[in-house]
Amino acid sequence: MAEATAHPPQPLRIHLSQPPRERVPVVVSCHAERDRVMEVFRDAISCSAPPEAIALSTMQEAVRPQKQTILVQDENQLLENGLRTLMQELVGAAVEAGQPVMQYGTSLSEGEDATGLITKLLDIVLFLCERGHVEGGMVFQLLEDLTEVSTIKDCKEVFGYIEGKQETLGKAELFGRGKLVMLRTCNQLLRRLSKANDVVFCGRILMFLAHFFPLSERSAVNIKGIFNTYNETTYEKEPPGDGLSLDFNFYKTFWSLQEYFCNPMVLLQYGTKWQTFSSSLGVVLSTFEAQPLGGDNESLGHLDESDNTAFQIKYLTSSKLMSLELKDSSFRRHILVQCLIIFDYLKTPSKTDKEGLRELLREEVKVLEERVKKLLEVTPPKGKDFLANIEHILEREQNWVWWKRDGCSAFDRVIPEKKSTQEQSKKRKTRWRLGNKELSQLWRWAEQNSNSLTDQQRARMPPVPEYWKALADDMDTSAGIEGEYHHRNNRVYCWKGLRFSARQDLDGFSRFTDRGIEGVVPPELLPLDVRVKLHGKSNERSKQRAAKKEDDSKAGSSQAEDMHIGASNQAVLDDSSIPQDMDDATVDTEPNPSAAPTPDESQKQGSDADGPVERVLSGVGSPEIGHVIDAPSPSPLQDVVAQKAPLDSALLKPPRKRAHLES
Repeated sequence: MAEATAHPPQPLRIHLSQPPRERVPVVVSCHAERDRVMEVFRDAISCSAPPEAIALSTMQEAVRPQKQTILVQDENQLLENGLRTLMQELVGAAVEAGQPVMQYGTSLSEGEDATGLITKLLDIVLFLCERGHVEGGMVFQLLEDLTEVSTIKDCKEVFGYIEGKQETLGKAELFGRGKLVMLRTCNQLLRRLSKANDVVFCGRILMFLAHFFPLSERSAVNIKGIFNTYNETTYEKEPPGDGLSLDFNFYKTFWSLQEYFCNPMVLLQYGTKWQTFSSSLGVVLSTFEAQPLGGDNESLGHLDESDNTAFQIKYLTSSKLMSLELKDSSFRRHILVQCLIIFDYLKTPSKTDKEGLRELLREEVKVLEERVKKLLEVTPPKGKDFLANIEHILEREQNWVWWKRDGCSAFDRVIPEKKSTQEQSKKRKTRWRLGNKELSQLWRWAEQNSNSLTDQQRARMPPVPEYWKALADDMDTSAGIEGEYHHRNNRVYCWKGLRFSARQDLDGFSRFTDRGIEGVVPPELLPLDVRVKLHGKSNERSKQRAAKKEDDSKAGSSQAEDMHIGASNQAVLDDSSIPQDMDDATVDTEPNPSAAPTPDESQKQGSDADGPVERVLSGVGSPEIGHVIDAPSPSPLQDVVAQKAPLDSALLKPPRKRAHLES
């Protein structure tokens, strides 16, 4: 403390003069670089050269990149800042001049094909992005800035430019870098537009998004299943005081259903909500059933197909119009289709549901759904066709819901890599009970269901006319079936048909030889011209074949008579000639009957007794009559020769011998 009091603090002194410091080199400001980039591109879009010819040279002059054709990150950022600033200046100049944004900078002398300065700037940047000279998302950022600073009228022209460049913007090298920016741009436009006055423009944006993004894009499929609860339907809560004859309770019950149609999840969260909804819907359906549309009312309410007038998507909820709306078939269809949609949602289980409220409501939903479908069938015009189309749409929607519920798996199948033969050989092959997987599964399935193999529907053989109906339709020339798609070229089909015809239609099966597979088709299935062409000729051929058979039978009968007459004459000749030959032969060749037979002769006699013996003539013209020869079993021709042999031997004797025989 003593030292502190001995040395009081020194007063603060300010030195006005500072010692000189070393001079630091002045760095060029980034604003100066940006202004230089803007000036270079302003000159480029002012010239009449096409954007493709000047794009690369303009980029190199503006940025002077380290690499000659591809910019690095800092250079891309510098170029993007300069282009975005230039875009804002051009839009401001167009607003001050009172010209549309996309047409600013064009003159009347250039005509309708002239492009504005902003359009040229976008074309240059798009060309650089497509070729990979600059970052791919730069053109998407410029389009977003342009829509933010433009009016709704100018945004329609900007979006027209986007639609024209959709194919280029959707390429892989650009889509991956700018898809989120484009999605944000379109959503901002939809928020700015009026759903009542700009319906067409909203539809253009939604159609563009549907074509621009792939089907499997998760950002457009509403993974969480969130409902649009902002779409509220307002209706009268108190009855009107004008004394109209209207059941106001029914009016409130009817329009209160829209609260559940807007958010179906409340039916699963609170059990009492479902009871209220089902009772209200039952009242509405009973009213529709009590007042059917048809007869004189069939032409009321439904729209004319030739009328191109645009209609709003929501109906008026005034109580004064309730009686007229109930007579409108289109109005009823809207309500009934809403019921089918909410039923379809209640029947589809989600991942978090575990046999909960949905299972308890299934029977009640089924009963109400049947009532709604019957009402749609009887609602004119073409109620059955309309219901069939709605069911088909809901079936497709069901597949879409299941795909989203499973996490939007990719549609592209991954081709598995082929493993080497060594790895395949190491893997042990699975041994199946009946040789392969399919037969084993079929056998196991049959064991679990023993009646499956004896089912009449399974073992059913189709009738022949029913089976050949497809081939008969192809043979009709008016059908215009090409040859390569003809059933006669299907070998399996023809083979099965021949088997069926062989079992059920032998007459038709016999025509296969003459007319081929088309002749087997029953005539009553064929058109008149084809029937005459096929079966007319076959009848003539059958007549010719019958006549030929008749002639052959007549010729055969006459030949048989001739043979019979010849046989009788031959018998007469045999009676007169054979004994003489035999006597002569006995004189010349027979041994002494009193002599004992030799062993060779005994063996020969035994062989003659065992098998047939044929007598033939040998040595024609010689004095000998003939010899006995062992021979195999005779043929019919040999029998005839054997019978005529005695007569022929008599005729072929020398004159001396013949004279002896004649005497």
